[in-house]
Amino acid sequence: GDWAWEHAADHSQEQLGAWFDDAVAVSDRIVDEALAHDAGLDALAVNPREDEGTVSLRWILVHMIEEYARHCGHADIVRERIDGVTGV
Repeated sequence: GDWAWEHAADHSQEQLGAWFDDAVAVSDRIVDEALAHDAGLDALAVNPREDEGTVSLRWILVHMIEEYARHCGHADIVRERIDGVTGV
């Protein structure tokens, strides 16, 4: 459940970055494979979500963009608290 929160401090920034890069590579491969089929972004997920039902690849990608942006925003807030710099 909370592995990343509980164990990230036990690993180097390089290791955490490598795991992130590996996850991105796996996601890229999965998206490329899904797009290779005729359904494109309208392809449906194999496993339905409990709260959303069966979602499309388009839904998944938009959701991932939203989640990534939210976490980047969190990181930006932490950085601003550390160095006081806002905006660019």
